[in-house]
Amino acid sequence: MTKKSGKVLIIDDNTDILQAARLFLKQHTALVHTENDPKSIPNCLKNESYDVVFLDMNFAKGATSGQEGFYWLDRIMEIDPSIIVILITAFGDVDMAVRSIKEGATDFILKPWQNEKLLATFSAALKLRRSRLEATSLRSRQKQLSADMDQPFHDFIGVSSAMNQVFEIIEKVGQTDANVLILGENGTGKELVARALHRHSPRADEVFISVDMGALSETLFESELFGHVKGAFTDAREDRIGRFEIASGGTLFLDEIGNLPLTLQAKLLRVVETRAITRLGSNKSIDVDVRLVCATNMPIQEMVADKEFRQDLLYRINTVELPIPPLRERPEDIPLLIDHFLKIYSKKYKKDIKRLNTPTLKKLEKYHWPGNVRELQHAIERAVIMSEDPVLQPGDFFLASPEAGRDGVVFDDYNLDSIEKTIIRKVISKYGGNISHAAKELGLSRTSLYRRLEKYGL
Repeated sequence: MTKKSGKVLIIDDNTDILQAARLFLKQHTALVHTENDPKSIPNCLKNESYDVVFLDMNFAKGATSGQEGFYWLDRIMEIDPSIIVILITAFGDVDMAVRSIKEGATDFILKPWQNEKLLATFSAALKLRRSRLEATSLRSRQKQLSADMDQPFHDFIGVSSAMNQVFEIIEKVGQTDANVLILGENGTGKELVARALHRHSPRADEVFISVDMGALSETLFESELFGHVKGAFTDAREDRIGRFEIASGGTLFLDEIGNLPLTLQAKLLRVVETRAITRLGSNKSIDVDVRLVCATNMPIQEMVADKEFRQDLLYRINTVELPIPPLRERPEDIPLLIDHFLKIYSKKYKKDIKRLNTPTLKKLEKYHWPGNVRELQHAIERAVIMSEDPVLQPGDFFLASPEAGRDGVVFDDYNLDSIEKTIIRKVISKYGGNISHAAKELGLSRTSLYRRLEKYGL
């Protein structure tokens, strides 16, 4: 048996109408409340959360204008804008129906009604009410999420002079529409910086769209960024909007832009210069208005010198360069970051872990963190999951030996994946994040190396 749901309030001065509606609707809903005096409406809505209100249009003897109904419709919508109001009257016409919808009513039915019509109208109203409540809840959650993210430098932890310089640049540059190029090793928080720039900009209320350029194949590049029309290629079964169009009015973040092949750099340059895109398979030019923020972990200036990156494109995307320091250059921030992540993961995994002991802290401070903040975050999370003690010990952290420095490699175990991860991390660190040089030393293509970086979360 289907469980009844929904709460209904019926207001009509005719007691026979109230009785008939109540007897019928109580078969299909959880609660039916009837009133013959509209003045009771505010108190009813104060004491109960109704989904649907059936409201008579005329209450005074001999009245046919519907003015009383419109008055109480306005009052109801003031009290609860998401409630569904259905107006009922014996004196309806087209003009009155149109006006009722314009002023907030959902539907309009005439007396006497057929029960099938009444039930269909009620069922549709109840579905609409649920949709409105879900939408309100979603908006509230999104608003709260945005408020949380809009805290100054959300998830940025640091008191070092290096990080203070980053904060200053974000505050200064964020207020402009200047294109920004963020430079930094993997795991330093380049996307967090991009989001902070967005939140400090006049576009903060618009969308922030992120694209991982390293994950885009050449065949998908135009479709993903510029969109396509139906029939543009074999699997193009419908029109699709690209990221530039979606981000129009807001900020577009192109991560790992150094991975973009020269042939695609030319296409991106044209869009950046003209501020217009053409969907794949179309000849129509579409204007776009985006604030462009790019990021790379590669030595972009060296790539320009080696003819691997277009100088004219670099000029376009780096009106301002924003370098992010690696964690090893701001060791004074490590205790703050540890405390931050410890609180997050202790709560997430319901562990009563409050701190690290002194030897553990010294171990983490001495480590060179080739994976930067991301590696530290993962190390804390793993330690919290695995530890049974309220205080984390040195043995809870499996790191390359600090004594090995930057020239040696020490393996925690002989698992092949662990060994490969350690070697890759070592070579990446050796070349300061230069993927091309690291791939060459490892005997891999850049694409193969990126697959492994993604596999191991580096």
